[in-house]
Amino acid sequence: MADTAKRLFGPLALPNSAATQYTVPALTTTAVRNIHVVTTDGASHQFTLSIGADAAGTRYYATQTVYPDVPFDWNGFLVLSAAEVLQAYADSATGCTMTVSGVEIT
Repeated sequence: MADTAKRLFGPLALPNSAATQYTVPALTTTAVRNIHVVTTDGASHQFTLSIGADAAGTRYYATQTVYPDVPFDWNGFLVLSAAEVLQAYADSATGCTMTVSGVEIT
């Protein structure tokens, strides 16, 4: 088994509707370790992050507010299996930028 620490996606301006930002590669397990979100226009914004297709039951963060000059940072250990996806969006297109880092295990 090989562990590869990497930026899974971003920095990426989030769209204003749910879209897949990361898909776990085949034969791989991913451990998400950090989620970092900032606003880009000086206003407060809300973002949503889902494990799988966006729906009430798949939301890891639902309408989480990010304030100007106060980045949102999550650090932990979120395990995703092969073919699972992370979907994300914000209340305003390009209002938030997200970066997600983790470890891919093959």
